[in-house]
Amino acid sequence: MNADYLINHLSLQPHPEGGFFKETYRANERILKNALPDRFSGERNFSTAIYYLLMQGECSLFHRIKSDECWHFYAGQTLLIHVIENDGNYYCIKLGQNIAVGETFQFVIPATVWFAAEPATGSSFSLVGCTVAPGFDFSDFEMAHKAQLLSSFPQHSDIINRLAR
Repeated sequence: MNADYLINHLSLQPHPEGGFFKETYRANERILKNALPDRFSGERNFSTAIYYLLMQGECSLFHRIKSDECWHFYAGQTLLIHVIENDGNYYCIKLGQNIAVGETFQFVIPATVWFAAEPATGSSFSLVGCTVAPGFDFSDFEMAHKAQLLSSFPQHSDIINRLAR
């Protein structure tokens, strides 16, 4: 399997952040606004899921959402997930199948933290899944502004300059 095969076979479409995706699940049931934390502007589906594919040279720029997001590794090679927590702590998770070198099959990005993703050096592509609960809604999505991130987290300027606009 290569990236082109997966894009065609899974009917993936270009994603606004970069790469390719397809929504595979959106729960029919919804959580009412009054049952959600105040950060949500309205009701949400219980959960959503997508396939997401990034090829070498592509990235998902720094952004954040209002829900927890669980990333699952499916195929290809290592994907790096860069996280900047609200207190400024930075870490990088290696999503992949080589658990002997510290990769993991699954990782949850906590709600409201900044994160970006890119295939690791030497990875031709990474196919992952993203499950969001409460379900993803574009009104919960915030793309980072490079100047804002640099002002808040100057100690992480190298990664911000590379993965923010």
